[in-house]
Amino acid sequence: MNRDRDDALADVLERIHDRVAPDADERAAFRDVSGRLLTRAEAAAKDRHPEADVVLVGSTARDTWVSGDRDVDVFVRFPPEVDRETLERDGLAVGHETLPDGHEEYAEHPYVTGTVEGFDVDVVPCYRLERATDIRSAVDRTPFHDDYLQERLDADLAADVRLAKAFTKAIGVYGSDLKTRGFSGYLTELLVVEYGSFRTLCEAAADWSPPVHLDPEDHTAGRETASPSRDPAVDDVDLPFDDPLVVIDPTDPERNVAAVCSAENVARFQHFARDLLADPRLDLFEAEEPEAIDPTAVQSHLDRRGTTPFAVRFDAPDLVDDQLYPQLERSRSGLVDALNRRGFDVCRSAAWADETAVLLVECAVAERPDIERHEGPPVSVREHAEGFYDAYADNPSVYGPFVDGDRYVVEREREYATARDFLASDLLSVRLGAHVESALEDGYEVLVGDDITALCEEFGVELAAYFDPRP
Repeated sequence: MNRDRDDALADVLERIHDRVAPDADERAAFRDVSGRLLTRAEAAAKDRHPEADVVLVGSTARDTWVSGDRDVDVFVRFPPEVDRETLERDGLAVGHETLPDGHEEYAEHPYVTGTVEGFDVDVVPCYRLERATDIRSAVDRTPFHDDYLQERLDADLAADVRLAKAFTKAIGVYGSDLKTRGFSGYLTELLVVEYGSFRTLCEAAADWSPPVHLDPEDHTAGRETASPSRDPAVDDVDLPFDDPLVVIDPTDPERNVAAVCSAENVARFQHFARDLLADPRLDLFEAEEPEAIDPTAVQSHLDRRGTTPFAVRFDAPDLVDDQLYPQLERSRSGLVDALNRRGFDVCRSAAWADETAVLLVECAVAERPDIERHEGPPVSVREHAEGFYDAYADNPSVYGPFVDGDRYVVEREREYATARDFLASDLLSVRLGAHVESALEDGYEVLVGDDITALCEEFGVELAAYFDPRP
């Protein structure tokens, strides 16, 4: 990097940090709210279990939060001898005493969430354990993560974490939810600690060649990395991780912190890291959501592209995003595979959900000939070849069997000559998510070509991003 570009990057990072660092008023408000909540939670917890304790975790506890991200995560740690049913019951009771106006939500077990003076508060029960490898549920890990980072973060690294979070948010790769499949806060902090700064993280990422393997505590030195599933029943405990980005959890050597990151989001981070280093500028830290597209603009894109889009629209299953989006992705992938196998050549696809859900596929080929070529085995493979020949020899609806090269071939009637007919008649044969399949059984509509302009009212922003794709 030349001197002028180096100075420009330093200037951009300084200005962004001034923008994203919480100010004195935000910090004071956090200390006031979190202090009162911790006192209330601790009193309620010790009333039930004298050996219980309460800890504040997360980015606000570690001072790595970005201005405006007002989260308070209170973890109530119960002794390990407490059974799961008691932990859940007493954990909810402590949560409700801490947040009288809160409500219950459920992850691996129930917890109480609510809002206090503009802060989003979670009161989460967990076990107080000696090692992260002894966890009984995923939330038990969180205090270990907090301890690990608290020991390694100083003011400068915390500032660089804020830059990394602001950057990943702006480019759309922040969040470990299964809709985003991006970089969690914990992963982002580990990467900054591992590389020493946000800038050196970008410089390293610019040259990543996935799969990238990072092991901050050298847990896997001299042996294979552990399996993503850690499931002895399928005999894969000793298999290596196969994710594009592998960051071995410093507190648990059998966990990849980056397992949820999609290949696309790893590549997207690389692209924008290179862009930032090559041309430092403020707008790379400013998220821009496209304006909703209107039907006329959609029609213009369709005319220009000459493809045939199909949209399968149905009532969205009543699921939280972390359940819904994996099912939509499975269904989108299954639909693309089914159309490609039938020769309809999908050039791009997407899946969206709001009140309704949509599987959008854009086909380069929407109609095929009424017949298709079907190859049999080589004639030399006697048993199979004779079976194929006999199956078609007296069938008047096929051409052949005849010999082409060294094998039998027939030309037979194609089951579906148009993608529209397939989608209208046999969509449920596709590999689908279970709840998506149930929703489709209750009814769906297929929008073809110009008819997809009807999606603009509900999915105008998504369509705008689809027709103006960016890294």
